[in-house]
Amino acid sequence: MFILHKDIKDQRFLISDLFLYVGIFEENNTLKEGKAMKFVIQRVKEASVKVDDEYTGKIKKGYLVLIGVGQEDTKEEADKYIRKMINLRIFEDENGKTNCSLKDVDGELLLVSQFTLYASCRKGNRPSFTQAGDPKKAEELYEYIIKECNKKIDVVQTGVFGAHMEVALINDGPFTVVLEDL
Repeated sequence: MFILHKDIKDQRFLISDLFLYVGIFEENNTLKEGKAMKFVIQRVKEASVKVDDEYTGKIKKGYLVLIGVGQEDTKEEADKYIRKMINLRIFEDENGKTNCSLKDVDGELLLVSQFTLYASCRKGNRPSFTQAGDPKKAEELYEYIIKECNKKIDVVQTGVFGAHMEVALINDGPFTVVLEDL
């Protein structure tokens, strides 16, 4: 139950503030679209991930990809992100230009799930993760992404969904690309 003030200006503020809180409107009062999947792609010379002091994934030249799954994400959307990631031309050719894709350089993939990519720090100092996908659905999509990447790339390593992980990398560049809202 909400108690609204008699002053109409206060009512508008309270209603728009409520809509921001539940994620219906952006700050500019436009209707918010569903939050899309996020891939943070880092070009690396090498990268690894450990869980409980045991390596679960280790790669040489390639991409370390942090993957965030949102509430409305689907396999079809994941397919778009996978296609874009694999075909990104962010490795240098013989002339020093970024013209080569992951496949062109026989690059490897390290895929790590990371729901904290959906952190919202709009209100207060403690991040909110309400835009992150349901853990069960997110794990299913993460496993789907791994399966599809294995069909296209020879070496695909992973973290462990939902685990506390230690991720190490030597970033090459640095060169980092964020894929979202494709």
